[in-house]
Formats: sequence, structure tokens, C-alpha cells
Amino acid sequence: MQTFSDDQVRQLAKPGEIILIIRNAFARDFRATLRMPVRTQIELAGSILLLMPCFDEELHAAGVKIVSVSPKAGVNATYALLDAETGKALAVMEANYLTDQRTAATSAIATDLLARKDAKSLGVFGSGRQAVAHLTMLRHVRDFRQFFVCGSARSDLAAFGARMKTEHGLRIEVVDAQTCVRESDVLCTCTTSSEPLFKGEWLRTGTHLNLVGAFQPHTREVDDETVRRARVVVDTFEGSLAEAGDLLIPMNKGIVKAEHVIADLHQIVSGEKIGRTSADDITLFKSVGCALEDLVTAKLIFEKHKQIQFPILEIKNS
Repeated sequence: MQTFSDDQVRQLAKPGEIILIIRNAFARDFRATLRMPVRTQIELAGSILLLMPCFDEELHAAGVKIVSVSPKAGVNATYALLDAETGKALAVMEANYLTDQRTAATSAIATDLLARKDAKSLGVFGSGRQAVAHLTMLRHVRDFRQFFVCGSARSDLAAFGARMKTEHGLRIEVVDAQTCVRESDVLCTCTTSSEPLFKGEWLRTGTHLNLVGAFQPHTREVDDETVRRARVVVDTFEGSLAEAGDLLIPMNKGIVKAEHVIADLHQIVSGEKIGRTSADDITLFKSVGCALEDLVTAKLIFEKHKQIQFPILEIKNS
């Protein structure tokens, strides 16, 4: 069994490759070959335990991610890639970087398909790992010229901005919530907030949103008005209708119906449905996290490692 640290995963998993592998996974009709139950959530003493198994017959791959989420320790994840026939572990990976990257890569795919082609400004709520991942990953699908960040009073946003400039060459403008919303063509919410971060009336027409922070039915990062105004796409119907408080809360109030969700990501990537119909549409992608994203990313890492360990040599004819 092979083990991978977060640093090793970082070296093997390149952003462009993760975007491509996840896009390809959602492009095909996986309903007949994929076994992916809605993830199990268990309340522990001071944290939440998430279990995310997945088996894809066509990919001949299986695995499970174990995630803990706590106010003190944040998000910590481990991935076990399994032999689909024997069930034995092929590899165990520290999966914090994997989770950050696959989440941001999925947002990048949604952004590429839903955001306006002329989007130039990217705004992010949050200053944690997901904020970093989204600020860097979404540059692969749009030529952003302005970057905004908004965080809570506890966040050291000046230090965050300096780090982004040093490590990634990005000039980040620290702004308040209203400015972040009004000035961003693409807006990402990457927080642990359980209450709306801004007023939906602030959104200008044409904005695209990626919501990735809330993952429980009673928590949300946006208000009813944001959801009401938007054309909503989800990663999977099953996961979002079980966990996405951003959508479930306004649905339970009768403000929107389940039909307000116009498509899942497979339908958008495959071209079965259209997300943006005009330049003035507000589009919203709600992601609660999908085990298929973890599986194909872990498989990519494992296979790249094998290629390094046992490189394929080209034999030239003499």
C-alpha cells in the first residue's frame, strides 16, 4: 500500500489536470455505473464526521474519503483508494490539498460554463484554504484582472493579501461585503458562516456565484433573494437536496420550489441543458461536495505516481 502526504499530492496533482479529469467525469452519463450514496454525517463531541464512499464500474475505481470538520481544527481529510475487486487499500492519502483543489476545480468548471465570457473581476468571501484554491484555480478558465476578498473581523486579511502576492503573484484588494458583491463578475463564498454573508439585492445582473462553504440543511452563505434571482445549478441533485441549506431554507419557506434548480453539473457539462441564457442572467452553482470528484482526483494522483516509479520507456527501432 502506498501512502501520500499533502506535499506529495501537491506535487503530483496539477490544477489544469484536475479540472480536466473532473470535467471528463461529469461529461459522461455515469448513472448506470456509479455507486455514490449521499454522504453520511455524524455529530461527534466537538466536530462533524463525514464519510464519502464511491465506486465507478466504468472507471474500475473505488474509494472513500473521511472528513472531520470542527471550529477548532478546521477541515481534515483522508482518502483511501481501493482495489475495486478485492477491496484492499491501494493507497492512503492526506486529502486536505486534494479536497481544496477538487472543490475549486469543480467551481472552475461551473464558472467556465456559466459565467460571462468577458468576466474580469473575481471576488471571494473567506481567507482560508478554499479561498486560496478558488483565487488560484479559477484563473485557469477566465482572464481575471481584479481580485477582491472579504472576510470576518477575525481574519487577518492584510497578511492574506501579502501571502497571495508573494506565493501566487496576485494583487488582492481587501473590501467590505457590499463592494465585493457589487464589483465582482464572479463571486465565490468559501466560509464557515451559517448565516447569509450579503444582501441579494446587491448583486448586479450578469454575476456568477460559486457557493462552497455551507454543507448542512440549517446553514447557508446567501439569502433568499440571492437564490430567487438566480438560475441555480448544483453538483448533484441528491446531495444538494439533502444538505444544501442555501437552497433548502428558501424552499422550505416556499420562496422557491425544487424546480428552481434548473440542472446538475452533468447536464451542463454534457450540453443536455443550458445554464446561462443571456448576459443579464445571474447564475449560481451550489456545491456540497461530490465523492466522484475525490475518486477521479485520487486515481489521477495514484496513476501519476506509478508512471514516475515505473516510467514507460520508448523503444526505438535500430
